[in-house]
Amino acid sequence: MSDKEEKPKKKKGGGMMKILMPVGLLAVGGGGVFGLVAAGVIGGGHAEVKEDPNPKLIRKGEVDPYAPVAKEGEGEGGGADVEGEGGSEFRTVYYNFPEDFTSNLRDSEALLQVNIAASTRRDYRVILWMKKHELAIRSAVLIAIADTPEEDVYSPVGKDRLQKRLTAAINKVLTGTEGFGGVDAVYFKTFIVQ
Repeated sequence: MSDKEEKPKKKKGGGMMKILMPVGLLAVGGGGVFGLVAAGVIGGGHAEVKEDPNPKLIRKGEVDPYAPVAKEGEGEGGGADVEGEGGSEFRTVYYNFPEDFTSNLRDSEALLQVNIAASTRRDYRVILWMKKHELAIRSAVLIAIADTPEEDVYSPVGKDRLQKRLTAAINKVLTGTEGFGGVDAVYFKTFIVQ
């Protein structure tokens, strides 16, 4: 080469291109890797967080994801339920059984007719399950009443014992059908011995 021959001139901006090209490829590649990791294709993925299949306790003021949406104007005075500040930290929901339960008592000529309600502090699935399995629950409640001695229906201690047995009977049905009970207590709305 002679001194007179000129060396090819470098294009302006060529140095920038050498820098931008690897940075761009690195960004695209990094984004792709991030997407594959996030999707769980590489890197073992993230363990899926499974929702607890059992109804959870609902705190006062907390939104119950399973509760039906209240229609406008429902509730007393058109407002929503108002929770007190004292007592339990959890809210209570009641299910009123629409029909009375009537059965004879154990080793007796007497009949017992009751109308009951059940309470839960858990999410609304428990109420939905009681509605769904009402026939099986009615049968279990009638069996529990039929196994009640007559002397139990006249004393507060005996009535308390009956409430606990009815609660256990309902929870047994729900556990057998849905895998979880969730009923906290049973209450008498009417109680007639004949």
